[in-house]
Amino acid sequence: MTGAPWRPTRRGIVLGGAALAAARPGWAEDGERHGLSSFGELKYPPTFAHFDYVNPMAPRGGRFSATLSDTTGNQAFNTFNTLNIYVLRGEGAAGMTLTFDSLMVRALDEPDAVYGLVARAVTVSPDGLTYTFLLRPQARFHDGSRLTARDAAFSLKLLRDKGHPEISEVIRAMTDARAEDDERLVVTFAPGRARDLPLFVTQLPIFSAAYYGARDFEASTLEPPLGSGPYRVGTVDVGRSIGLERVPDYWAADLPVTIGQNNFDAIRYEYFRDRTVAFEAFKSGAFTFREEFTARVWATGYDFPALKEGRVTRETVPDARPSGTQGWWINTRREAFRDPRVREAIGLCFDFEWSNRNLMYGAYTRTASFFENSDLKATGKPSAEELALLEPLKDLPPEVFGEAWTPPVSDGSGQDRALLKRADALLREAGCTRQGGSLMLPGGRPLTIEFLDNDPVFDAVTQPFIRNLGLLGIKASLRVVDPAQYQTRLKDFDFDLAIQRYSSGLTPGAELRETYGSRAARTAGSNNLSGIADPAIDALLTAIADAKSRADLTTACRALDRVLRAGRYWVPMWYGSTHRLALWDVYGRPENPPKYDLGAPATWWYDAEKAKRIGRE
Repeated sequence: MTGAPWRPTRRGIVLGGAALAAARPGWAEDGERHGLSSFGELKYPPTFAHFDYVNPMAPRGGRFSATLSDTTGNQAFNTFNTLNIYVLRGEGAAGMTLTFDSLMVRALDEPDAVYGLVARAVTVSPDGLTYTFLLRPQARFHDGSRLTARDAAFSLKLLRDKGHPEISEVIRAMTDARAEDDERLVVTFAPGRARDLPLFVTQLPIFSAAYYGARDFEASTLEPPLGSGPYRVGTVDVGRSIGLERVPDYWAADLPVTIGQNNFDAIRYEYFRDRTVAFEAFKSGAFTFREEFTARVWATGYDFPALKEGRVTRETVPDARPSGTQGWWINTRREAFRDPRVREAIGLCFDFEWSNRNLMYGAYTRTASFFENSDLKATGKPSAEELALLEPLKDLPPEVFGEAWTPPVSDGSGQDRALLKRADALLREAGCTRQGGSLMLPGGRPLTIEFLDNDPVFDAVTQPFIRNLGLLGIKASLRVVDPAQYQTRLKDFDFDLAIQRYSSGLTPGAELRETYGSRAARTAGSNNLSGIADPAIDALLTAIADAKSRADLTTACRALDRVLRAGRYWVPMWYGSTHRLALWDVYGRPENPPKYDLGAPATWWYDAEKAKRIGRE
């Protein structure tokens, strides 16, 4: 089997919220702030020298090489045909975020804090609707031209009006961005804006107004863009590999937020249409960093000569982040799947226990929550605080007010008769009948399901699922298409069931609307694959976005979790709480890695002595 513990997330932008307007200790008397966080907590003072999770003396040189394991914007895992990742069109290349700077950057050892990069400081109006960013005069694009507040204002409005839905949908409540002069950027937000919107804005790329003013921003292009970040585009082999080169005179190299980072002279991402081919390429040394997502390979595949000789090492690293939501998403836009009883019956046909034991070496835990592996997961019955949010909402199913729903545990036989009988009863309750061995929907049409994928990796898990559906008279099939067609069909919501994984940060906010909100259900290219359009869910998404404390946020997320689970919008898969890494032994790492990120490649470096020892200098 080539099944994976989870599919790397389609969403790469995982953000927290913005600080409130009230003064906090450590902020200047004039209101200038060197950082922001959702609820005002900052670990690092204004005079901090560097982040704790870096090695400020890390050597520079060498190359980091890997395959893409996380995506943002229009990126695909198996191919690319454009260097513009910030629009809907095309399949974007890996690493492009490294070519652009932003106003602020995340601290990887805090839940949601950001600190100044292009912006040295920010002030916030008493009503929290106007943010004035004070830009560093030394900021430069790669051609030596100055990066000014005019470029930042141009970029934010461009992304709001023409950017990928992952961005444009989130920043709709940004009403304006204007430059008062070269160093003062004023960003205004609509009343009622989401708590996290300003923080989201601080991490968006800044484009050159002169460069993009003469080009079609929405075009799919292979022209290397003019950026300002620590890397620029080097070699490009379309659909096969992309190389990035470190900018030797990077303007921000000595700032506290960048010291000890961006240590590789070159970063290269390789693309493969097939996971087996990718693994063989890793074994031969075609790339040197691999995060293993396939249970069978991790258990049985690492017996090749380079590993036995110690030239390749492997390890598990704890992952303290929420695990994300991976599963088969059911497209409720299609009439056949609008009844939650039908959706639940479909889910009962997946025998996780059998799959985990026989195909995945018992390596995983069944996902139940949309906030798995975090404090935001609903457990037991709703608390009084959750009930205060839930009780005013209309048309909620009764189970929302009971024990949080979890997928039933099968007998592990692969065809649990009790669960299949329960699925059959649900289908009958929904008005389905049988005719000649086929399950018929209430309108008289047969219930058919096409599982859509772009990789045969899940075939061994999906096929037993399909066989169980067949026992109920449901004709199901698996269709594997090329990556470009897969992306197009997801963007157009042209599927029955499709596998996808989404992640949420430790402080989720307005970005959840892009995955679960009613507006996103109608927006092509959004992450709302299931077409979730429920006023109750929209209300809870607003409660999350507007939470004024971490306690309020936790309560709102748990309430949302209950309602989403009750909707049976997906067939949940599984998760693991560790990263499984296989490495050619050429890397150095800080002694104290960041809590909420691997830190690779940002904080790692090339170790010349290690490389020499294994013959890869």
